[in-house]
Amino acid sequence: MKYRKLGKTNVNVSEISMGCWQLGGTWGAPFDPSVAEETLNAAQKQGINCFDTADVYIGGESERAIGRYMKNSENKPFVITKIGRWLNPHIPEGYNEKNLRHFINQSRKNLQVDALDMVLLHCPPFEVYYMPKVFEILDKIKSEGKIKHYGVSVQKIEEGLKAIEYPNVEAVEIIFNMFRLRPAELFFREAKKKNVGVIVRVPLASGLLTGKFTKQTTFNKDDHRQSNRQGELFDRGETFSGVDYESGLKAVEELKKVFKDQSLPMIALRWILMFDAVSTIIPGASKPEHIINNALASELEPLTKKQMKQVEKIYNQYIKNQVHQRW
Repeated sequence: MKYRKLGKTNVNVSEISMGCWQLGGTWGAPFDPSVAEETLNAAQKQGINCFDTADVYIGGESERAIGRYMKNSENKPFVITKIGRWLNPHIPEGYNEKNLRHFINQSRKNLQVDALDMVLLHCPPFEVYYMPKVFEILDKIKSEGKIKHYGVSVQKIEEGLKAIEYPNVEAVEIIFNMFRLRPAELFFREAKKKNVGVIVRVPLASGLLTGKFTKQTTFNKDDHRQSNRQGELFDRGETFSGVDYESGLKAVEELKKVFKDQSLPMIALRWILMFDAVSTIIPGASKPEHIINNALASELEPLTKKQMKQVEKIYNQYIKNQVHQRW
């Protein structure tokens, strides 16, 4: 496993980290604490030292599982957690001091720590980025020692660009993958200029880039890949990166021709690592074998210029018109 600096935090994090949305259970399936523990153990054995979670994941079970794991582990991982999505309705006015303190204290309790390593606002409403008071509150809580670092998780490029205008934002979590190329055009350059860490989420486009899905693949009715294709539950860009399922399948078949007998999910992760603005990638894992395969991407040889051009060509042909200006 190789490591990169997470922006101005000066914390070295594994290039491949672990997203814990479905920790201990796949989407729509019950949570299994023993599988969660096995998965976290497997991650650390692969040299992964960074876990990404959120207070709402599995109703808080994801945070609690990490908290139990850390209590019994000698090697403490760097834990990124996200807050804000418990708000109902999820409106800008909800991002006030009382609520932010409540969410942070609840995450501290779940993770069994005095200070959270890093807190990200969890895809807040667009207006929040124009509310300096929100970031002043985070500064205040940080000065009290309850959080060590903070940043934002965003849906749109414009949100990321606005967020990094606040000097104490240390990281931005953003969707970037072979089906979502736009962050590399401007956002990465600006993030590097301001030494802001970039955490890449949805790196495999909700599994599309594993190359394992077909037109006949079925998903559990509670799986967002079935129930959120048109943005019925939350932002459509979270599901298959906003790409129409059948268009995505066609693009995947073209990618398979380029990379032939190589593992497409590992190649998709290695492709992201070709961009030096990226600090870490957080592919999800619900069981140990997933994270073991993901971690191997850090050991792959760099892609060639020709391969990078071929990926871009496939994106331009099958994907760009659907997503490029939308997010």
